[in-house]
Amino acid sequence: MANILVNAPKTARRGDVIEIKALIMHLMETGFRPGPNGQIIPRNIIEHFTATWNDVEVFALEMSPAISANPFVSFFVVAAESGTIRLRWTGDQGFAVEEQVAIAVE
Repeated sequence: MANILVNAPKTARRGDVIEIKALIMHLMETGFRPGPNGQIIPRNIIEHFTATWNDVEVFALEMSPAISANPFVSFFVVAAESGTIRLRWTGDQGFAVEEQVAIAVE
């Protein structure tokens, strides 16, 4: 299981633009680097990141082997209604992690 840090407001006023920040701990092996035994370390990267608000996609990102370890993502959304922001990371070797945050819109 990956360690995840999410920073999002718990409340917002309707129409406010809010920032969502997320950091996931992941080594991000490119598949090009040799290990101590000289063998290439298999590729293991996060390929996709998506964010939905009440199951409507509000942000998506495609990653490549050039992304650093422990990728940090920051994006802005308009607070239209109360609900849940669901963040999902998927990648190589069946990697899939999901985190969610509830935001109350007044």
